[in-house]
Amino acid sequence: MRPNAPDTPDFYKRVWAIVARIPYGKVTTYGHIARALGATRSARLVGWALHAAAGTELPCHRVVNREGRLTGKQHFPTPTWMEERLRSEGIHFREPDQVDLEKHLWIPPSSP
Repeated sequence: MRPNAPDTPDFYKRVWAIVARIPYGKVTTYGHIARALGATRSARLVGWALHAAAGTELPCHRVVNREGRLTGKQHFPTPTWMEERLRSEGIHFREPDQVDLEKHLWIPPSSP
């Protein structure tokens, strides 16, 4: 098994460690997290890791798709919860469900 492979048993934990570091008022994408972990083609698996973290204190609401769209919003308490949380952090939107990535994108550093 390669150390950065998505089938590594601790892949979810490594995703969660990155999500925990997303700064207040910033967002990142599933793909940026996957790339930081050396698993470029594993954005979907990042989504599964976030789904598994539902109900925790992790700021999963700060992860959006590559276009800045709120594709994970159905996994939160209400359909508008994710948008409300992001707006409360000062995040601007281009459209009702699309974050302005030019202003708010945080690119995580590569993780070993």
